[in-house]
Amino acid sequence: MLKSLVNRISQKIAYIAPGGYTLRVWLQRIRGVRIGKNVWISQFVHIDELHPEAVEIGDNCTIGFRTSIFSHLYWGPRRNSEFGKVVIEKDVYIGPHSLILPNTRIGEGSVIKGGTVVDCNVPPYTFWGLPGAAALAKVTVPLTPKSSYEEFIYGLRPLREK
Repeated sequence: MLKSLVNRISQKIAYIAPGGYTLRVWLQRIRGVRIGKNVWISQFVHIDELHPEAVEIGDNCTIGFRTSIFSHLYWGPRRNSEFGKVVIEKDVYIGPHSLILPNTRIGEGSVIKGGTVVDCNVPPYTFWGLPGAAALAKVTVPLTPKSSYEEFIYGLRPLREK
């Protein structure tokens, strides 16, 4: 019980604390996250609340602003099928607003584009992320309080590929 309480309080403090190379890293280490040398953890980074020991971050890594790293996706009693390690090898850069899901390994020297969901292994020395944003459809009914969600969806018009 005490260990769980210390873990949760440390996570909350690390989330907002100063010191990307110092205090935030130290707080995550005392929670059980295995962290190498010269690691930067930006503010508002969430590292798995229940299983921090399942997260490993190698030397010389940067974890970008508002990134979330999860080693589990379950509610209630632990189910092994929804729990797994997250390994971030050395010299990895994870861009801001990324989401790292369980059972993933990000290879050495890789760069994760900001806003990316990582749900599979990333090979070493790879720039990983979706292509740039692009138009998806023409909006004919704006999504405002004056219209319903159904009206908005019905009003979407697919764009023709060129």
